[in-house]
Amino acid sequence: MKMKRLVTAFLFTLSLSTLFGANENQISDSQQKWIEVYEKQKNIPDPKQMLVNKDREPNLKKGFVSLYNGKNLNGWTPYGGHCTFEAKGDVIVGTTVPGSPSTYLSTLKDDYTDFIFTAELKWKVDGNTGYMFRGQVRDEDGKQIVFGPQAEMEADSKKRFWSGGIYGQSCGGWYYPLWLNAHEKARQAVNYNRWNRITVKAEGRVVKTWVNGVPAAHWTNDEYLKGFFSLQVHSGKSGEVHFRNIKVKEL
Repeated sequence: MKMKRLVTAFLFTLSLSTLFGANENQISDSQQKWIEVYEKQKNIPDPKQMLVNKDREPNLKKGFVSLYNGKNLNGWTPYGGHCTFEAKGDVIVGTTVPGSPSTYLSTLKDDYTDFIFTAELKWKVDGNTGYMFRGQVRDEDGKQIVFGPQAEMEADSKKRFWSGGIYGQSCGGWYYPLWLNAHEKARQAVNYNRWNRITVKAEGRVVKTWVNGVPAAHWTNDEYLKGFFSLQVHSGKSGEVHFRNIKVKEL
């Protein structure tokens, strides 16, 4: 009788696991409205084919180099528009300038390949932002165009909660939206009233992200394998984002 109960419990657990596995790659009910918006986008992935990040966040204590010296913006340069970035103690303050295109404060070192990148940000005035990684820049009709993958950190006003997803900035749009059932915890990971940590691990063609320690994206690509990091301040009427603890560990 005891063995029968154990077998029954095992089969029940297995059935739940199978059910969850079948459902985790479905678009969540709360995300259905975004299907129509992005269904014709070139880069949008097939939900059934999306990989799911189930790894623990990497250890962030050893082997990291700070990308910000706490004094000035030496080692960085702005690309794109003329939104402002200021060094203020242990934070870099990015502020939207109305009428300016999105602006990217970028590392002068532009050949990062495999790495673990981590940083924290806090919204002072709501606005879209994010971190370019393996970013690149080109001149187009006299304008600087930053392009490549970006770890998105979405404005609260968007009410979509795709922070930690991967957006193809100026190169096709969303590579990895956080719209699956499997992304429910990631969509709840950001707290707009406090500091939020993003971690990006890139090794070869595999990229994974975490938001406040919660697994988010698991993306593969063969195109963007080297480049710089950027802090983004998005275009708009207003926005102020503070960045701190910006570090990288090259692998």
